[in-house]
Amino acid sequence: MRKPYPAAVLILILAMVLLTMAAAPLPSQKRADRAESLDQTLSPYFIVLSDDPQVDALPLKSTRAEVKIAGVVAEIKVTQVYKNTGQKTLEATYVFPASTRAAVHALRMTIGARVVEAEIMERKKARETYEQAKQEGKTTSLLEQQRPNVFQMNVANILPGDEVQVELKYLELLTPQDNTYEFVFPTVVGPRYSNMAAEGAPDTEKWVQNPYLRQGQAPTYTFGLEVAINTGVPLVKLASPSHDVEVNYSSPNAAKVKVKDEARAGNKDFVLHYALAGEKIDTGLLLYPGQEENFFLLMVEPPARVAADQVLPREYIFIVDVSGSMHGYPLDTAKALMKDLIASLKAQDFLNVLLFESDAAVLSESGSLPATADNQQKALDFIKAQPGGGGTEILSALKRALALPRTPGVSRTVVVATDGYVHVEPQVFEMIRQNLGAANLFPFGIGTSVNRHLIEGMARAGWGEPYVVMNPGQAPQQAARFRKYIENPLLTDIKVSFEGFAAYEVEPTALPDLFGLRPLTLLGKYRGAPEGAIVLKGKTAKGDYARKIQLKEAKASPDNSALRLLWARQRVMQLADLSRLARGQDDQRIQEITALGLKYGLMTPYTSFVAVDKVKRADGQVITVKQPLPLPEGVSDLAVGGSGPHALKAKMSKGGAGWMPYRTAPTKAYDLAVRMPSPSPEGTPSPETAKPEVAEPSAPVKVTVQVSQVKGGLDPAAIQKALEANLPKLAACCEAVLKSGGRLPPEITLTFTVGPNGKVAGKVLPKPPLANQALTQCLGNTVQAISFPSPGKKAGEVTVKLVLTQ
Repeated sequence: MRKPYPAAVLILILAMVLLTMAAAPLPSQKRADRAESLDQTLSPYFIVLSDDPQVDALPLKSTRAEVKIAGVVAEIKVTQVYKNTGQKTLEATYVFPASTRAAVHALRMTIGARVVEAEIMERKKARETYEQAKQEGKTTSLLEQQRPNVFQMNVANILPGDEVQVELKYLELLTPQDNTYEFVFPTVVGPRYSNMAAEGAPDTEKWVQNPYLRQGQAPTYTFGLEVAINTGVPLVKLASPSHDVEVNYSSPNAAKVKVKDEARAGNKDFVLHYALAGEKIDTGLLLYPGQEENFFLLMVEPPARVAADQVLPREYIFIVDVSGSMHGYPLDTAKALMKDLIASLKAQDFLNVLLFESDAAVLSESGSLPATADNQQKALDFIKAQPGGGGTEILSALKRALALPRTPGVSRTVVVATDGYVHVEPQVFEMIRQNLGAANLFPFGIGTSVNRHLIEGMARAGWGEPYVVMNPGQAPQQAARFRKYIENPLLTDIKVSFEGFAAYEVEPTALPDLFGLRPLTLLGKYRGAPEGAIVLKGKTAKGDYARKIQLKEAKASPDNSALRLLWARQRVMQLADLSRLARGQDDQRIQEITALGLKYGLMTPYTSFVAVDKVKRADGQVITVKQPLPLPEGVSDLAVGGSGPHALKAKMSKGGAGWMPYRTAPTKAYDLAVRMPSPSPEGTPSPETAKPEVAEPSAPVKVTVQVSQVKGGLDPAAIQKALEANLPKLAACCEAVLKSGGRLPPEITLTFTVGPNGKVAGKVLPKPPLANQALTQCLGNTVQAISFPSPGKKAGEVTVKLVLTQ
């Protein structure tokens, strides 16, 4: 029989155990500590609501836009309503989008019966004014520009029971394309990929670290929009391709358009199209004779498109984003677009493809391939094999693509397809300017809420044309438009001169080649009497082009005061495009932009609006709430940290407003021994090898479950949770296939019906059907054994994906 330990030894062992327990956090705390140690970059994150009833974690109750369109100018008023239904004083932070062309010129805050007009200030001073008012217990709001299309609203000292309304106003110039006008109102900022260290990040980048809802979850606030259009000639083809709308005509020339479903409308760009009877467009010369400065706007109808004598061969470099944010619907759209673009190439053309996420892969490293039918199919197979996953390292991808060997004797065209969910826009523009050479770049924004600042800026830097493809159905139309523009530009080598007209500070300073059927547009100032002429010259496919516009044809009116702000906005955009990459590295341009913002009362990167209520209403102690944003429609959870090797969870920080953030990268992933095939020496996998193949167990692939679509009374988050609880069983089904020498596809889509009792009713169907019947049966049995939440009285339909990413 073993002798008992001496008392001193037992005491020592007990002390060591207690120390170990004290040093080792509980499981949930351990995951939080792990998050803090691993998550050192600016990254968006998912949120879950805490149980603190004293904190209203959703202070933004509604956003409403009132739009008035008259002629070529849109006036927009956006009203945000914040209400504190909790018991503690709040500071609300809300990141929201606007048009890339928005000239934001006014901000107003209303608390009860008190109305406070905001002041425009230098950015740093505005922030200091806001922080001081917050500490003094005064209700205050601050509007800052983080990007030309991304703004951040801060509202502090929202007392329990308070309702605070903040109104901002902006103007926008509308330019028709192919005789059709388009008005776009973005509703949500998509999650931005970032590899920037959080510690020491400049204030212009910290907005990237914002909370998001899960895929399929509706916005926590309502979104309403009403557009009033008044034109000089009858309206035709008035419709929204993005939202279900109600249209009421008061006359043939005037109509009101209203969004119907305000509960779910705020997760994608609102797009409105309209045309004028007889395919007319508003053109001409407008003048605004101001008290101190005079302004003009010239919109000249472009020349008719004429057929070129011959279509020369071209080299096409296709750069396709296959990152996590492109997974699913956006990547399906990009693949449909690439199919239309590549299939239309001529035999004398050349092509190459680069795919990128965290890394990049090239179809042919040695140079572009002749666009034969076989090589077109190789390119399409190369693209089709990608399921989407990983980060969005667009800078390294562009650098590699633009350095690919050029085909001698032909013009190069670069095509980029991406959702633009990055925060390195200035670096991207600089990369294109420095490395594009004698080529044009045409970016295609993919999805329902793309980063239009990146897409439009890439087109300007690359002397090309921007496109947005919201769904696969739009791919053929946009591909045909691209082909027409490339093969036959309307006008090139455009030059502007002034005869007897004292114009100055004209924007843009240089007009790019005109590919699309849209007016040539100039904004500028002039001195003295408006006389003389403006002369435009260029080249068409048939020869020289010249047009002279006499100033006597101009329409001068004090009602054209919008030209003052539109010119200032255009000037700011031009200076910002040319400025150095980092704040503080181009003092001259920064000072010029700041001066423009202060002089014209305009939001810029270096000027902000701040409103301060003079009444002290609180003690300055606030809980800060970051308003969570919905994922844009069609964007999967992989867009939010969906590329990393670990799942993370973080503590709610002090003042975290009742939300507990956590990151998934991806959620509860399980390793499987699957690897993607290596490309051939030419970089081109054949159709036979462009499939996953069985590998040694040391080459893992992550498997995650994604909820793609839910119909009926089911909660997507609850479905996700139930499936994640059974991931080991689903993974075991896949492992059995590999052990038997079988192959797995990059992703598996399953559809099934959940009955009122929470059980699966009927079969679990893979789409398309799987070749391996054993895998079909195993996955079906696993899903059928899961107890889901009840959808209510009627059954609910569910579509999920098992995604395999390396």
